[in-house]
Amino acid sequence: MRPAQLFALGFAIIILAGALLLCLPVSNRDGHSIPFINALFTSCSATCVTGLVVYDTWSQFTAFGQVVIICLIQIGGLGFMTFAILISMAAGKRIGLRERINVSEAVGAGRLGGVVKLARRTIFGTLIIEGLGAIILAIRFSADFPAGTAIWYGVFHSISAFCNAGFDLMGVLKPGSSLMLYVGDPTVNFTIMALIVLGGLGFVVWDDAVTNKFRFKRLNLHSKLVLTYTAGAIIISALLFLVTERDGVFRGMNAGTRVLASLFCAVTPRTAGFNTVDVGAMSQGGTLLTTLLMIIGAGSGSTGGGVKISTFAVMVLSVIAYTRGHRDVNVMQRRIDQDVCRRAFCSVLLYLGVALLSGLVICATQPLPLTNVLFECFSAIGTVGLTTGITSKLWLLPKAIIILLMYSGRVGSLTLFMAISLFKNDSTRFPEEQVIIG
Repeated sequence: MRPAQLFALGFAIIILAGALLLCLPVSNRDGHSIPFINALFTSCSATCVTGLVVYDTWSQFTAFGQVVIICLIQIGGLGFMTFAILISMAAGKRIGLRERINVSEAVGAGRLGGVVKLARRTIFGTLIIEGLGAIILAIRFSADFPAGTAIWYGVFHSISAFCNAGFDLMGVLKPGSSLMLYVGDPTVNFTIMALIVLGGLGFVVWDDAVTNKFRFKRLNLHSKLVLTYTAGAIIISALLFLVTERDGVFRGMNAGTRVLASLFCAVTPRTAGFNTVDVGAMSQGGTLLTTLLMIIGAGSGSTGGGVKISTFAVMVLSVIAYTRGHRDVNVMQRRIDQDVCRRAFCSVLLYLGVALLSGLVICATQPLPLTNVLFECFSAIGTVGLTTGITSKLWLLPKAIIILLMYSGRVGSLTLFMAISLFKNDSTRFPEEQVIIG
């Protein structure tokens, strides 16, 4: 099997196994099995670290069901190939060339050398960051819940945030509220945002930063672009949210709470799924901005989805270079390969095409507002998890489409098409001829 096929099949198997476990009566508070399509939806959402739900997680699932969900989130966030390497190392098994190729494809390393070290750093780095996040959140939640509950909530929300999943247990306070009751809480907001950003940078960026002792000038071009464009996206979008929602969902908030809410609104749409304000009540400008951020997504090889911030950066740089009449795409005294530019545009076109076609099919099968449907589709394929409130209202076919979108978003639209493609590489070159553009 090609790496793309193995990657796609592995996620499908994990999703199916998770759905079967969530169907069990022991997973549900009422002691009865839930419909398989709903269990499949929840399992896919957790494994693909999306966060869209048909049930409130705390209200529907028992402690066992919550453990199943958080395990799916952890495996889905880090990638099953990373866990396979960890198990192989623990068993003393030699990591062969095939395994190195598969891990390299899964984490987007782009190289074979050092992938085992990268996998090891990924696992230990994840445990350290999630552990620190869990401790901070547990201490904060201890003011609202008993000690044991606070610890579990700290662990659950730390893993969910770092893996950019967006699942929460705050239904214990108000079903479907996510983190809206903590909109003005600096500890919860900054901890969750830090976990989201760190998880969304990408494991390759981590490895590069550690190797070069966090010196920006020594980082490779990919890491520099991811860090620069991530910071720019957060700052610019936070300022825009302050403007678009000043008379919207931010109305009545004091200055400090508005700043926290705008920063959270800027961070979470890039694949996290948590929300501290009512997404369905946002202005048209805020909804559009959120959708654009969902499309952009997180870093390549990270726990997040979207077209990826590096892909977006390459597209922007390509457009700038073309409009200036430059033959090459140059940035930071480096030149980006033309194949990378073509792959970026191809990936984005497939991403948008799949999302828009899915929205068309859903609108044709169920009478729902177009804006809400498209928002849901981009949230699903971007593995974000934000919703305007229509997830629980979806019929069978639209629900199945959203499942496929979440799966496609986690595996990657381009990777999925490559995995199911029956075409082989063709080296034939035909005569060139001009086509008029624009």
